[in-house]
Amino acid sequence: MRMSVPTALAVAAAMALAGCKKEEEAAAPPRPVLSLVVTPTALPGTRFAGTVQARVQAALGSRVAGRLVSRTVHVGDLVKKGDALAVLDATAYELAVRSARAELSSAEATLASAIANQDRQKTLLQSNAAAKAAVESAEQTREAADAGVTRARTALVKAEEQLSYTRILAEFDGVVVATGAEVGQTVSPGEAIVTVARPDERDAVVDIPETAEGIAAGSRFLVSLQINPAVTVKGTVREVAPSADAVTRTRRVKIALEDPPDTVRLGTTITAELEGPDLTAFMVPETALVRKDDKPHVWLVDAGKGEVHLVPVETGATAGRSLAVTEGLKEGDRVVTAGVNSLEEGQKVKIEDEASL
Repeated sequence: MRMSVPTALAVAAAMALAGCKKEEEAAAPPRPVLSLVVTPTALPGTRFAGTVQARVQAALGSRVAGRLVSRTVHVGDLVKKGDALAVLDATAYELAVRSARAELSSAEATLASAIANQDRQKTLLQSNAAAKAAVESAEQTREAADAGVTRARTALVKAEEQLSYTRILAEFDGVVVATGAEVGQTVSPGEAIVTVARPDERDAVVDIPETAEGIAAGSRFLVSLQINPAVTVKGTVREVAPSADAVTRTRRVKIALEDPPDTVRLGTTITAELEGPDLTAFMVPETALVRKDDKPHVWLVDAGKGEVHLVPVETGATAGRSLAVTEGLKEGDRVVTAGVNSLEEGQKVKIEDEASL
């Protein structure tokens, strides 16, 4: 079948245009893309910042009110058990002790007189020179005087005890970690004046989000100094707060350190990392994900061919604008992180960056 000249020309023109289009597509340059090389990263909720604190510490104060006239220690001082840490004005309590001693002396004199009178009445009764009622009255007077001595002696002990409370003594060997009052200040009973901690037993104390899971008594942590990450200590969770703080919505966790070196001092800032299996994943930005068949995918860059291929992945925990890829990637894979919705399978690309995560 012969075509007319106009028809033949039209077909030839169409074929020429198609050839030009193919040549243009073949000559299209690779598309620049932003990408990153994935590496294992600690999952969100496995690393926490905190400080080193003493497992045992006591806020020491007086059981009586008074004006602080002396404080012999400062933060960082080492103290021994029984050392005087602070002294309150004891004038009023010394006067109370003197008064109690005088009352005791008076009560003892009254008792001595009552005993002598009782003995005299008994002697007179034997010679029929006194009535039996007088003897009974003397016995009652002696018993009352005896009770008066007991009462006065108890009052003296109490006054002396009150006087002793004006001196704040160290309850154990330790280091001063805080002071709560200055000389000249009037303190109330129970108010902390000096806080002493035992440095031999130390905890790493961290605050974890209330949403963090898998952390309980017995969990293992690796603790490192923020100032020198090379210094690491293993620890075990010994206490987890049962409820979250109403303001910060975090729970306090205390990690008992195992044989910490001297460089792990009280107050040192640390990082505690939860130990255990499956605590790392490949973190990618949310912009790297493509939804296909209602499942997450990422564009994987074939560096050898300069092409991209769509691969399915499984995702897990999120951290800010990144999320964990738990399945579908391996260490060293490069994924596209931007413009993922405009790529096509097998499309040629050019790597614009060398980022890693």
